[in-house]
Amino acid sequence: MAAAIGALTFLPAVQAQSQDAANADAPRSGGQLAPITVQGEADTPYKAEKSASPKFTAPLVDTPKSVTVIPQEVIENTASTTLTEALRLTPGITFGAGEGGNPLGDRPFIRGYDAQASTFVDGMRDIGATTREIFNIEQVEVTKGPDGAYGGRGGAGGSINLITKAPIAENFTNATLGLGTDNYKRATVDGNWLLGDNMAFRLNAMAHDADVPGRKAVDNSRWGIAPSFTWGLNTPTRITLSYYHLQTDDTPDSGIPFMYGNRVPAGVTAIRPVTVDMDNFYGLANSDFLKNRSDVATARIEHDISSNLTFRNTLRYTASDQRYIWTQPDDSQGNVNDGLVWRRANTRTSGVHTIANQTEIFGKANLGGYEHSFTAGIELSREKADNGTYTITSTLGSRSTNSCGLGAGAPSGYTCTDLYNPNPYDPWTGSIIEGERANHFKTTTKSIYAFDTIKLSERWMTNLGLRVDDYKTRYFNATTDVGRNDTLVNYQLGLIYKPASNGSIYVSYGTSSTPANAFLGQGSESGSLTPGRGGVGPNAAELGPEKNRSLELGTKWNLLDNQLAVNAAVFRIDTTNARVTMPDNTYAMAGNRRINGFEVGFSGNITKAWQVFGGYTFLDSEMRNTGATTDVTKGQEFPNTPKHSASLWSTYSVTSDFSLGGGVFIVGKQYGSNGAVRRYIPGYTRFDAMAAYRINRNVSLQLNLLNLTDKRYFTSTYSTHYAAVGAGRAAILSVNLKY
Repeated sequence: MAAAIGALTFLPAVQAQSQDAANADAPRSGGQLAPITVQGEADTPYKAEKSASPKFTAPLVDTPKSVTVIPQEVIENTASTTLTEALRLTPGITFGAGEGGNPLGDRPFIRGYDAQASTFVDGMRDIGATTREIFNIEQVEVTKGPDGAYGGRGGAGGSINLITKAPIAENFTNATLGLGTDNYKRATVDGNWLLGDNMAFRLNAMAHDADVPGRKAVDNSRWGIAPSFTWGLNTPTRITLSYYHLQTDDTPDSGIPFMYGNRVPAGVTAIRPVTVDMDNFYGLANSDFLKNRSDVATARIEHDISSNLTFRNTLRYTASDQRYIWTQPDDSQGNVNDGLVWRRANTRTSGVHTIANQTEIFGKANLGGYEHSFTAGIELSREKADNGTYTITSTLGSRSTNSCGLGAGAPSGYTCTDLYNPNPYDPWTGSIIEGERANHFKTTTKSIYAFDTIKLSERWMTNLGLRVDDYKTRYFNATTDVGRNDTLVNYQLGLIYKPASNGSIYVSYGTSSTPANAFLGQGSESGSLTPGRGGVGPNAAELGPEKNRSLELGTKWNLLDNQLAVNAAVFRIDTTNARVTMPDNTYAMAGNRRINGFEVGFSGNITKAWQVFGGYTFLDSEMRNTGATTDVTKGQEFPNTPKHSASLWSTYSVTSDFSLGGGVFIVGKQYGSNGAVRRYIPGYTRFDAMAAYRINRNVSLQLNLLNLTDKRYFTSTYSTHYAAVGAGRAAILSVNLKY
């Protein structure tokens, strides 16, 4: 892989240099790995004017909804390499944990609601359980609040849309090599080559290998490649073919157990993780693994019918695969009280295959005496998933033998280990057999949608959106076959007042629907088709979608000569028919949840040399009703929903060649569950820093110091068992080449 990257970096660079000698000093755009923003390359690289999705029919300043665009420059400056790392730049997003499904991949929560199934790539749903990379990402767009009109089925919190890199009409080759502490090694290349007047080829590739700072035995290894080809650049008709492949091979992190299992002292209502060395690893390094594979093939054709009207059709096939054996520190029998940890093996083997087609027409027109900016589309998709587990014959034990009565180490067959001095390399022998993927999920969706921004006058605009989905889903195995067919109707209404050309005040109302099987068995289903543990919810397939609605009042402004974007909003999100478990162990659509919140954000330049990106989110969440006779959860906060979160990243160009930067990330206390006894993780504040120096127009250096104070903190928590641990202090030095 390294040799391939080296060749791709050198040879096309020489070719591009000779072709562009006359324009050698012209600025390059569209490439990855530009760690230092040099004055003249881009006026406001931290500030986005528009969404890349045609469903957003107005500039962001005139869009009546909270939308955060994380641009490529911010991702690069912060040395983010995964989607999770990039999303920490946006307050109001936290990350969930679990014990099955997808506890180890991307599981973001937006405004308190699980958004794993609301992740999109170039506007098309990406349901697979995986950990996403950013080497082929141009920008990340986060839409907050119920947005069923934009994406169809989903939660109330919002959605994430990843915009990938595509061929453009210029030659460049950008490459980087990063080395750092904890055996950090990373190489990427981003090359774009014109093959004629109207054809271009682009290639992104990546190889990454590193340990996790501050964690014993945990490591990440992955590689990816993403070629794309476009015919018809700068012509009315454009055809783009692209392919994406990512493969990971990690040692999953077991986290830190909580203080108590089922032996909670009287009067204790909140439990935090046990106080131990934060380096402790409670897994079995000799047997644990996490392997993901993603393949995405896309064909897109665009045709400009006129200067104000464009037709686009996108066909995509996606295949994702996840396999893991993950040893979890189970505290369900109170072993932790005795200074011991039972190591339980959680296993999974799963695959997701999706084929989807999206046809859109978008543009501008004068109709009925008003200016319209519109998009209309039809989307068809079929998603299939197959899940299974591994059979482990070894000393790992089983759920029925989860007591550590024999003590740690050999007496327990290494199933149990010492709480304060666990040995991740305890001997392990036995067999691992991958089982049949015998649980099958299938969803077919037919959708039609339309959006229109109407300019009523110089001061007033309105934004309308409607989507109707025919949603048919099914779960089946050797003994069960259940399904549902629902019609999902969601809409977006917005009214915008423009007191000045550079600002707006808006009010918006939006809805979303969360139907059964929305996660296709790839996450923590809030609406499973099948009964839960112990036969809970035998009527699961009889219940319709949860309905969510949001009211938002906000304002957006482009300030300082259009260099700085600022926004603020207050909002309320309600779910009035949430699925809950009743006292007789049946499900009912009787739950009531609410979030009141406030958010501010900013991105862009304060001066020509000073750039900022960040914001603050306040979330006041409340469980209003769960259907229980004695509802101890009434009034409690949502899981994974801190009241306060904030982020700030800033860079300053000391000279035209030298920049300094830094960031602070603040997240408040989070609970993992609701109930009489609740497990939680404390809040934290983390600091990062960056320095970049441009040696010449082709070579630059970037140094990132992550978690400067070596803060030991927790990133997410499950309702029982364990809390996930944040990475310790790290340093990364990158050499960047641009031709």
